[in-house]
Amino acid sequence: MSKSPTLADRLREARVASSPDVSDRAKRGLLAYVGAQTDARQATADVADGTAATGIGRVALSAMSPTGLACTTGCAFCCILSGEDGGTITEAEAVALHRALAPLAGQPDGRDWHPKACPSLDPDTHTCRAYEHRPTICRAYVSTDVEACKAVAEGQAAQGPGTLGPYHTYLAAIGLSRAALRGTKRVSTYALARVAAAAVDGRSLDEALSLSRHKPAELDAELRRSKRDLSRA
Repeated sequence: MSKSPTLADRLREARVASSPDVSDRAKRGLLAYVGAQTDARQATADVADGTAATGIGRVALSAMSPTGLACTTGCAFCCILSGEDGGTITEAEAVALHRALAPLAGQPDGRDWHPKACPSLDPDTHTCRAYEHRPTICRAYVSTDVEACKAVAEGQAAQGPGTLGPYHTYLAAIGLSRAALRGTKRVSTYALARVAAAAVDGRSLDEALSLSRHKPAELDAELRRSKRDLSRA
């Protein structure tokens, strides 16, 4: 009788719509993460809720030292969000963000500064009140030109802002996680802005997750956007 495939086996066979080099980095990271775990159930849970993908992205970001950046404390043009989504985040990130912001429920938030600002912001200082728990997209989005950031916040195209490479690896890792666990566990993504809004509006974690959970097609769309961005770089 043949053995059931392990999580590592499933990850090796998983495929994702990303560039080959990014997919390979993400897969190596996931396999290393799973291989380092002694508890198979916990490893599966970490892959399912995005803990593994988030860790891969953050480790890669911590190893980078980009130069020439214009990012400074209180410059929050990048936190003026287009639409109601605000960015794709994992369940692990959504839970951490909600927990960081829930104690601030009922207080003024970023939307009191700008109607499209992230609710995580302090409306007076324009600093993030969940900085230590900010998702990968926030950590990876940088700029070399403040005026370009301002233009983008006003809905204009401009050169300067963009996401660092580890963000694309993180996205690919989420896609691979979903492919590997298809039929066994749900791998969901969430809308950053909706999670933050739900937390500061006083909604419970369960409500926040329900209100902000993406349909599966959203991750596919974000992966396609990521691939296009990389092809233009």
